[in-house]
Amino acid sequence: MEYQIDLDTFRGPLDLLLYLVKRDEIDICDIPIARVTEQFLEHLRVIQMIDVERAGDFLVMAATLMEIKSRMLLPRAEETEGEDDDPRQELVRQLIEYKKFKDAAVLLEARAEQQFSHLSRQSPPTLDVNVKEQPLRAVELWDLVSAFGRLMRETLALQPRQIVMDETPLQIHIDGVLQRLQTAACLPFASLFTPPHSRGRLLGLFLAMLELIKSGRITVEQPEPFGEIWLNLAPPPPTEISPG
Repeated sequence: MEYQIDLDTFRGPLDLLLYLVKRDEIDICDIPIARVTEQFLEHLRVIQMIDVERAGDFLVMAATLMEIKSRMLLPRAEETEGEDDDPRQELVRQLIEYKKFKDAAVLLEARAEQQFSHLSRQSPPTLDVNVKEQPLRAVELWDLVSAFGRLMRETLALQPRQIVMDETPLQIHIDGVLQRLQTAACLPFASLFTPPHSRGRLLGLFLAMLELIKSGRITVEQPEPFGEIWLNLAPPPPTEISPG
């Protein structure tokens, strides 16, 4: 069985690299290539499980990182050393350009939302008394991919070495996730993945979660960096009030 999912946020290898740089608070002009390459490969293994066809660009970037890493290990003559001879230079240039475009897109989106709020005819929604005043850290797709990769390694390591086929349609997993959230209100990321812990079932539940995030039916929150990720049902969209 093949699952296919199309996410606007799944933008490509530069997006993943920028996420790794930002997450670890790395100087974008002085990337520790060995560490970033190792982390990139960890994410690549999960991407290949999710969608082999879309992993092609990530494989190319992985090869580029490996090449840069090997070139940096080679001894260089003192007279040739300098910024122009840094094998990371072209990658850094691409990352900086990508970051400019991404920051501009985020700014435009924020302005569009602000303008929309000015034009809204709705009364402000009533806040739940349990909602914390402290704003939560935004959860990116790559946070979820990283968490899913850890869960796969930890869970499948405890399972017997056998191949289990899972032919469950994606919609069944989607309905199951929604049903659990309607009962529990909020759910820790790891507890979403109930037994049996076969590779196909774990992947089906993960893709169901991504599809629900994409459609705006659930939200994800992470109170602190590297902390627990929580899933919540999204509030229903406000109904349009017709002018009287």
